[in-house]
Amino acid sequence: MGSKFSVMAKHRTAARLCLALAAALALAACGGAADPAPTERGQPRVVSLNPCVDAVLVEVAAPGQILALSHYSRDPSSSSIPQAVASRFAVTGGTVEEVLALAPDLVLASSFIAPATRQAFADLGIEVVTFGIADTPQASYAQMREIAALLGQGARGEALAERIAAALERSAAPAGATPVSAILWQPGQIVPGQATLVSHLMRQAGFTSHSAARGMGQADYLSLEALLADPPQVLLVAGDAPAQQHPALSQLRHTSVAHFDPALLYCAGPSMIRAAERLAEIRGGAA
Repeated sequence: MGSKFSVMAKHRTAARLCLALAAALALAACGGAADPAPTERGQPRVVSLNPCVDAVLVEVAAPGQILALSHYSRDPSSSSIPQAVASRFAVTGGTVEEVLALAPDLVLASSFIAPATRQAFADLGIEVVTFGIADTPQASYAQMREIAALLGQGARGEALAERIAAALERSAAPAGATPVSAILWQPGQIVPGQATLVSHLMRQAGFTSHSAARGMGQADYLSLEALLADPPQVLLVAGDAPAQQHPALSQLRHTSVAHFDPALLYCAGPSMIRAAERLAEIRGGAA
């Protein structure tokens, strides 16, 4: 009995793979995006399903190596890549059929990729490398170097990491500067935990977490009433909920209120430069 079911399962898997291949060939025949430029011999061509990987790829890949980015990078509300840059590349919705049609050597994805999708790629012989969330600059540098190495672009990855590290150092608060209490009010009126990348960047810029001092942790909800009752020296507003646009915020006499682009919250990588520069700008205005 078990043998019979095993054979049936193999047939179903084979049928799915055949359907995926047929769909891929049909997609390729339809034309789609223009063929990417040829790459040098031995340089892998990749598809990314991870928007944070996208931001690194566009910095370190050689012409022709990027077959497609994730569709998130075409959405200004979720992308950390300038739209003028993202528009140069094809994107996919992340389906196996779309990726297969592009015939990549490698797929770069999030560690949260659906197990069924990852298994489908494995069944088709497509290698998948996953990346988690970098919660420190050092973790991000390691990811950049790994991505660049996978593409055969180790020198570019090293140069990118060094450029970002130098920018963060330039944006750091001067030694001995008095820390400024701050709250980062993210979309959904939540605050970040101390172990997040943005909190690390805030500390480097000379801020201390007022929400942490209140006993709040990662993704805790901060109401307008609670904020007004105990405001920080600086409020960074990164959301657009009604409370985050309330007129009462402008009445806070001893609190500087500043906008912080939500796009700078999603990824590490190159967007750390803009995040650090913005934090330094806000810190300077509060001094």
